[in-house]
Amino acid sequence: MTTDNIVRFENVQKSYDGENLVVKNLNLDVERGEFLTMLGPSGSGKTTCLMMLAGFEPATHGEIYLNKQPINNVPPHKRGIGMVFQNYALFPHMTVAENLAFPLMVRKMSKADVEAKVKRALEMVQLPQFSGRRPGQLSGGQQQRVAVARALVFEPDLVLMDEPLGALDKNLREEMQYEIKHIHENVGVSVVYVTHDQSEALTMSNRVAVFDDGIIQQLAPPEELYERPVNAFVAYFIGENNRLYGTVKEASGDSCFVELDGGGGVVKALKVNTGGPGSRTTLSLRPERVSIAPAEGAVENILSGKVLELIYLGDHIRTRMTVSGNDEFIVKVPNAQGHATLNVGDEVRLGWTTEDCRALDAPGSAA
Repeated sequence: MTTDNIVRFENVQKSYDGENLVVKNLNLDVERGEFLTMLGPSGSGKTTCLMMLAGFEPATHGEIYLNKQPINNVPPHKRGIGMVFQNYALFPHMTVAENLAFPLMVRKMSKADVEAKVKRALEMVQLPQFSGRRPGQLSGGQQQRVAVARALVFEPDLVLMDEPLGALDKNLREEMQYEIKHIHENVGVSVVYVTHDQSEALTMSNRVAVFDDGIIQQLAPPEELYERPVNAFVAYFIGENNRLYGTVKEASGDSCFVELDGGGGVVKALKVNTGGPGSRTTLSLRPERVSIAPAEGAVENILSGKVLELIYLGDHIRTRMTVSGNDEFIVKVPNAQGHATLNVGDEVRLGWTTEDCRALDAPGSAA
């Protein structure tokens, strides 16, 4: 990890009752200028980490550093961190400009400096014409932009965002994802972002820390998380994923042969996180990497499947099949000219390469 980190968690633990750890021995560096997302299901520890970094929750054990200075005993208002919450937390009786000016006046800046910084912050979020309005006169998306501007107006080194887009509708949420991503790229501020929405994390982040049970399961750039998950939990949580269960028959180098449960046949897979012969394993396979009726010799693995359901989604047809006893096996068939026509009840040949099939930890060891 780079030595130029803005945040460091060092052996940090958190317990609310003195017995159960919500965060377990966290070691994490946030690099200066990066957009790092803490992603995970409810109760995984991600929000607790953000609250400890903000100073709203004390760490039970370990130390948190900001700009290489320990901050465990520094109160929240002296940490110089910008915050954006899901509920915007704007003052309803103040205008937009007054909301933005507030953190600057608390810092006793001159009137000229306050006006200049407010103006620049409003231009940054493309709302200069709304400076005289009150929050209640703005749409949800506009209020969220004001909340982002207020977090950035005093030019902090670090901004924390806790599920900031959770209250917005789907289209507005996607629009704001790009908006925040572009602001981050233009301003260069470090961002720590918390969400349970994996598509949001993939869209916005330089790196994603996937949390489960108080532990980071994998920390990597979005493409690596999706293409090379290290365990069954990450494979399941990031994007859509087919799982087949079986037992390792033989293994050599970085590949292995897995006998599928229920007499489904033998599959060759990348040996990622599983033991030798006799070990139970979960095979992970993305729906878009499965081909229907592949050409002879085009792929190493051929299985048969039966079509159970077809859902038209515009750019592709989501095809649910039964494969090796799994009735939730999904294949994404591109809606391209000349694609094969499928019907419910059809028996089809399916194929995929060894590289696209990952042998991971045993069934029952992950979600």
